[in-house]
Amino acid sequence: MSRPALEVADIFRDRGPAWRRANAGHVSLEQLKVMSAIENCRTAALGGHVARCEDCAYTTIAYNSCRNRHCPKCQGAAAKEWLADREADLLPVPYYHVVFTLPATIADIAYQNKAVIYDLLFKASAETLVTIAADPKHLGARVGVTSVLHTWGSALTHHPHVHMIVPGGGISPDGERWVACRKGFFLPVRVLSRLFRRLFLEKLIVAHKAGHLKFFGNHAALANAKAFAAYLAPLRRTEWVVYAKRPFGGPQAVLAYLSRYTHRVAIANSRLIALDQHGVTFRWKDYRVEGRERQKIMTLATGEFIRRFLIHVLPKGFNRIRHYGLLARGACAGNIARARELLAIKKREDTPTETIADADKPRCPCCGGRMILIEVFVRGETPRHSPTAPTRAIRIDTS
Repeated sequence: MSRPALEVADIFRDRGPAWRRANAGHVSLEQLKVMSAIENCRTAALGGHVARCEDCAYTTIAYNSCRNRHCPKCQGAAAKEWLADREADLLPVPYYHVVFTLPATIADIAYQNKAVIYDLLFKASAETLVTIAADPKHLGARVGVTSVLHTWGSALTHHPHVHMIVPGGGISPDGERWVACRKGFFLPVRVLSRLFRRLFLEKLIVAHKAGHLKFFGNHAALANAKAFAAYLAPLRRTEWVVYAKRPFGGPQAVLAYLSRYTHRVAIANSRLIALDQHGVTFRWKDYRVEGRERQKIMTLATGEFIRRFLIHVLPKGFNRIRHYGLLARGACAGNIARARELLAIKKREDTPTETIADADKPRCPCCGGRMILIEVFVRGETPRHSPTAPTRAIRIDTS
């Protein structure tokens, strides 16, 4: 019988209480709430429901999910719902993937100022892309942008960056034609990088002057304006990393990509290998290495694993998926409709399909029949019905 897969929830339940006691006073309320939510996810603590197969009476108990956006187990369903809403916005044009990354020097102070600096990262990167795309020397069009914030590297280190999904073209300034980018090329990354650097540093200095930044520990001296200016000076002479990937194959490829990126959390349960006296072992990618050697195994002390996971907890209410330009929420529907007119595409019919809604309907693991709800129980209650005992394969000797 195969061992059950290890989950972040298992690590939190097993080692979390001791870690919380050892780090009392150094953990935020939001981080504690995330730990509690993940620990209780799909357990009796959150209540649940009982389902029974209408054909063979096979019965299962399903506990409620925590629905916390930092929970690795809950993000699959959330991604599907989000993708279903976004599908109608896709255009039949090539899509590009652009990544804006903050330098390590900025990432160091971003951890102490998450809401402010992550917000500046969103705004500066979006303004950069929209500005360069509107320049007649480059594309000369109004483009749409979907931005997704990631704060982690593959080894759970603090690595703030935004992933952007952008249609390969936009609407002309007069609104009368669709302007397509050159085949296989969207915008020059060096131009994007330098404008991004300037805009971000300008916005960061304004935030500092307004007293919106807080500094602690080794960075306490940066509260002084001159010290802060000296800290930023080297960044004005370095190249900031902006990366543009080749275009996607089409709208469906965009959806497949978004399903992996929009609702990803610091680490997926599928990457976890073991929890033992040595710590937590997991798979990671070393992007400095090419080929099969890129895939590596890492073991972290359990306390360090928990700490690294929690540094990616976002401030309460912070939106990590944002839309800009043609896709800005207020005007998105009208802009998409106009783009379709200019591309001479008929309006998509909103016909229901089985792709998402029906595919997620539970089926009986024994006979494939339809499972129907027979009981709902709340937190602290014990269900009246019992689950069907696991079936075992019976070997029949036919010799």
